[in-house]
Amino acid sequence: MTDAKTRIDETVKANDVVLYMKGTKTMPQCGFSSRVAGVLNYMGVEFQDINVLADDAIRQGIKDYSDWPTIPQLYVKGEFVGGCDIITEMTLSGELDQLFDQKGVTYDKDAAEKIREANA
Repeated sequence: MTDAKTRIDETVKANDVVLYMKGTKTMPQCGFSSRVAGVLNYMGVEFQDINVLADDAIRQGIKDYSDWPTIPQLYVKGEFVGGCDIITEMTLSGELDQLFDQKGVTYDKDAAEKIREANA
């Protein structure tokens, strides 16, 4: 298990934005992963996608690493942000924009605003 933890730790620290998900950013394999990847893709965020279905050690390891039981899991600048419900709420409230601004992550502010307008 320490090998998985080491790989996860290195990935989270080496990339500004990482999404542990079921499937890939271009082919999500569950609705929750699809929603978070869709938000990030629509907002033009460059992110590393890690398909937990391709590696059982990572699939369990990420849950242990974050002490969070579900997937997807979003990390920004090495920090665990949350899963689908949290990311959805943060997107709609503008908190995700604030986090990206604080952490220096590039995203399309107009796209973020369109998401909020469409869900108002």
